[in-house]
Amino acid sequence: MEIKVIEESKKKIIFEVIGETHTLCNAMKDELYNDKHVSIASYMVEHPLKNIPKMIVETDGDESPRNAVIAAAQRLQKVVEKFSKAVSSEIK
Repeated sequence: MEIKVIEESKKKIIFEVIGETHTLCNAMKDELYNDKHVSIASYMVEHPLKNIPKMIVETDGDESPRNAVIAAAQRLQKVVEKFSKAVSSEIK
C-alpha cells in the first residue's frame, strides 16, 4: 500500500490509497465519521481500470485532517485486532 497526498490544507486533505480497494476505504470512511471534528469523509475511484481510490477528508478546523486520518486508522487497527482475536478463539 502507498499513500500519496494530492492536496492538503488546514481543513482538507485529499490522498490516493494505491494498492487498496473499496474494503479498506469504506472502513476508513465509516471510522472517520466517528470523529466529531470530521465534516466530510468520502472516497472515489475515478476510473475502474486504474482502481486507485482517492480519499477526501474535511474537518471543522479544530483538528487537522491529517490527524483525523491517523486517529481513525489507529482506531480501525484496534477493531481489526479485536476481530482477529475473536475469530482465532472461536474458529479452530
